[in-house]
Amino acid sequence: MTSIASAPTRDRYRPRLHYTPARNWMNDPNGLIFHRGVYHLFYQHNPFGADWGNMSWGHATSTDLHTWAEQPVAIPCDDEEAIFSGSAVVDERNTAGFGDGSAAPMVAVYTSAYAKESSRPGIQAQSLAYSLDEGRTWTKYAGNPVLDRGSSDFRDPKVFWYEGPAGAYWVMAAVEAAEQRVLLHKSADLIHWEYLSDFAADGPPESVWECPDLFELPLDGDPERTVWALIVSVNPGGVAGGSGTRYFLGSFDGVRFTEQSTQPSTAPPREPSLRGSWLDWGRDYYAAVSFGGLPHRRVMMGWMNNWDYAAATPTGVWRSAMSLPREITARTVNGHPRLIQTPIVPPAAQTTDATEVLGAAGSGRRGALATTAHGKVHRVSVSATAPAAGTFGLRIGGPGAEGALLTVDPAAGEIRLDRRRSGRVDFHQDFPSIERAPLEAGERLDLEVYIDACSLEVFIQGGLATITDLVFPDGPDTEIELFADPSVVLAAVEVAVLG
Repeated sequence: MTSIASAPTRDRYRPRLHYTPARNWMNDPNGLIFHRGVYHLFYQHNPFGADWGNMSWGHATSTDLHTWAEQPVAIPCDDEEAIFSGSAVVDERNTAGFGDGSAAPMVAVYTSAYAKESSRPGIQAQSLAYSLDEGRTWTKYAGNPVLDRGSSDFRDPKVFWYEGPAGAYWVMAAVEAAEQRVLLHKSADLIHWEYLSDFAADGPPESVWECPDLFELPLDGDPERTVWALIVSVNPGGVAGGSGTRYFLGSFDGVRFTEQSTQPSTAPPREPSLRGSWLDWGRDYYAAVSFGGLPHRRVMMGWMNNWDYAAATPTGVWRSAMSLPREITARTVNGHPRLIQTPIVPPAAQTTDATEVLGAAGSGRRGALATTAHGKVHRVSVSATAPAAGTFGLRIGGPGAEGALLTVDPAAGEIRLDRRRSGRVDFHQDFPSIERAPLEAGERLDLEVYIDACSLEVFIQGGLATITDLVFPDGPDTEIELFADPSVVLAAVEVAVLG
């Protein structure tokens, strides 16, 4: 939950469990790093208004991934350049020479988006800034940029230290956005970079690629068997429309990422040939990247918004929130490696067993689970068995029939989130929508839903699939109601208040 100090004004759409700045615009998370017990969340930020522009690096810190304290702007824009997305590393070996001998420097690798009136008009190139005081203040490297291809769409560097058969060095994954390519480079010192290889995949021709991430995971918990994940955000061309985030699984030998057999994405009919899969099947999960500096663990956060309507969301002096942090693991499912996402949340302040809420079987069973008052955050967990023709789900919204409808439909092989009557939907023509995620049904169907002031995050079958959507309910309170066909057997229903 955002610290009270960073949220001087409250409104009914400001989240409690998700990070938002006190005011002004926010988009992509960047520079995520864990260092000396502190999580650093940097992000794209406009310090001067609630619309996109004046891109700078905002900054927030946390010791537990739940409570965030907003810090002063880390790297501000100037007349020469906007500070676009990138990453941060701790240069423990002082390879770049920025250290003063007292502490390992924190180095930000970011995209310089040069202004039309600058020395490199319209160019996007990769630059460095460094901090010797735990990320509080930053100095730009005098030799910037450190990697310039003369391109207007070369951006979003994600850098990590690689050690393997090919050697030990820094690796940068960045995109030629309009060409839909991830370019890999290596460096011994973060300053001089050498091209390694690139990766491309199918997608709509009008789409651009952004915010790549490349990391290794144990497969099925076995450190001797690993898989590499390549994350790419795409806009437009997301699975639910507008922007979205894809992933590919394979191997990386220090030079080239090679995609391996991955279960098809169950893409919609308009994109039947897409390889890989979707990190999230909702409309509002974009630019997800992972924290560096976390040994034996991979944690990601994404921007909860969609470029189709991000500038129009009805949130007043602030705009946009980050997703819940999610721990990422890899598991073999039906013979193919898949990514599993597990939310990282604080302990419940109150938990209620609501398994008997629907009472005796009958046509159109419905039962109230909770009323989410201002400032409350709920987690609803449902485990059930349902025949092929049976459906169940949640209504989350205002009184009566109004609200977002989350429906588990084994016959259709999907879970649907319908937000067309979820409250305020008329601020943009693309906002009313129905999202669909594939349901890989088993004997038991499990849902975990996080309900905050303006968002729903749905984790399906233990995080095998997720749906993230913004919602803006009417009225001061939000009702949570469970519904089920008579044939559905509810094994467990739990409602927890998280804050």
